[in-house]
Amino acid sequence: MRSRGWEQLDVILVTGDAYIDAPQIGVALIGRVLERAGYRVGVIAQPDWNTDSDILRLGEPRLFWGVTAGSVDSMVANYTALQKPRRTDDYTPGGKNTRRPDRAGIAYSNLIRRFYKNTVPIVLGGLEASLRRVAHYDYWTDRIRRSILFDAKADILVYGMGERAILEIANLLNDGAAPDAVRGTCVISRTVPEDALILPAYDECAQDHTAFLRMFRLFYDNTDPVTARPLAQQHGDRWLLQHPPQPFETQEELDAVHALPFARDAHPIAKREGEIRALDTIQFSLQTHRGCYGECNFCAIAVHEGRRVRWRSEESILAEAAGFGKHPAFKGIIPDVGGPTANMYGYECEKKISKGACTDKRCVFPELCRQLPVDHSRYTDLLHRLRTLPGIRHVFVASGIRHDLVMDDTRCGMQFMEELVGHHVSGRLKLAPDHSDPAVLSLMGKGGTEALLDFRERFFTLSRRFGKRQFLSYYFIAAYPGSEERHMLALREFAAGELAVEPEQVQIFTPTPGTWASVMYHTGLDPFTGKPLSVERGLRGKRRQKEILAGRDGKTGSERSYATDVRHATGKIPGGISRSGKERTSGTRGQRKKK
Repeated sequence: MRSRGWEQLDVILVTGDAYIDAPQIGVALIGRVLERAGYRVGVIAQPDWNTDSDILRLGEPRLFWGVTAGSVDSMVANYTALQKPRRTDDYTPGGKNTRRPDRAGIAYSNLIRRFYKNTVPIVLGGLEASLRRVAHYDYWTDRIRRSILFDAKADILVYGMGERAILEIANLLNDGAAPDAVRGTCVISRTVPEDALILPAYDECAQDHTAFLRMFRLFYDNTDPVTARPLAQQHGDRWLLQHPPQPFETQEELDAVHALPFARDAHPIAKREGEIRALDTIQFSLQTHRGCYGECNFCAIAVHEGRRVRWRSEESILAEAAGFGKHPAFKGIIPDVGGPTANMYGYECEKKISKGACTDKRCVFPELCRQLPVDHSRYTDLLHRLRTLPGIRHVFVASGIRHDLVMDDTRCGMQFMEELVGHHVSGRLKLAPDHSDPAVLSLMGKGGTEALLDFRERFFTLSRRFGKRQFLSYYFIAAYPGSEERHMLALREFAAGELAVEPEQVQIFTPTPGTWASVMYHTGLDPFTGKPLSVERGLRGKRRQKEILAGRDGKTGSERSYATDVRHATGKIPGGISRSGKERTSGTRGQRKKK
């Protein structure tokens, strides 16, 4: 500020992450958008929330404070699914999880109020605020909590992808106007607009499972900017007002955002404090699109980013990749090209664009909607053009892909697989079948296993054709609502018999705000049929479900998975490994020795 001759900043952004100046990081993107509009912006990263040593560093802003917990909900960042404290944090220098408070959005807002009395407005944003904007189930206290806007005592909450909303707020405050009717925001009010849709009140949701279920249905059905109505939910003697979402970004707007002068590095202060693991993934990855039409019931992308996919132009992405060569840290490797789901780039339902997302059916579940023109040709062409750029050695796809969409694309799916398997797998491709039981998969909002097995067969066939030793990693979820030990035993049999692996990536389900799965977990009901569900709530039972699938034979999942994948990739059985994937043993009676 001194070197620029600035006496006061217009906006100060406070974040729970170390500052990484890259377009994948929300606080960096918002800061660059405001900077482009002519505002003076400062960032306070991971402030000490117990003292004034950090929060007073840049003084008081002229327009507003922007507060975010960071790239991850702070409770998910700080605790495992078994509610044990996490030791590591990929967004903290040095990797130790010591710099992000629980419920960081609340903690930082209270920190500001503590040291700046009667200050300018506090604006909440980011994933944590977005998914906790209405009354929500909180796994860590096992109860319904009110909107985070009330607990944080903030003035405005920006939800979703917030560039437009935050810029509109800044412009209104700069003009001396009140930003109390901005689309894509929530505010607290004493009155309710006549056109607002009334949600069941917080108190009612806290006491009645069916009221909470009904509330979430109304909330979810009003997340599309084309069709959404204003929402109002009573909290005591005040009301939470949610204005309809901002219209989705145009391709020109997305291209312009990614053309901003990001440094693609961590701030020097943070780098001096230690390695930031997230930087390795983010620094030279390419974000191709936003949104997802998968609508998996355990995923909050539909509520946060939207159910419509919007993508950048190929020219914008190629220009960004070409610019990497100017960065001193670039070694010619692009670790990822994708979005929430990599192979959703470049196609969308025209009806959804003009009329909004359907409320009575989904795009890909229980089967692919005929209105969705699945077409991998643009993504295939993009990958091909990227790998032929001067100075680019490797281009990988590390984002998850929907294998079922590849199989559904009868015209371009095989061509995409040839490009993917031949050039863009860094040894191991990640797939997320999540489960194998039809009933559990239905509760997840996912289809059956037939497409997975077809994709797997083609993957290994192509890998052998290209002479590449490449493998598949499978992600599974344990203790999901509706899943019992018998389902996990069946999943183990499926993994061993059909996939020929013992899973190494097994995640215990964590109920997070903004998802249908958290509604199932809290209410014990299937929200789509009203039927009771078996829900594993005990920590021991959750751990047991994971152990059934992951196994407890003393060998690591990677050892088991590697051995069986080698067989499929090369047609050969590695030494010491039987066809069942187990180690062969030999020896005399009473004594066996591992080969």
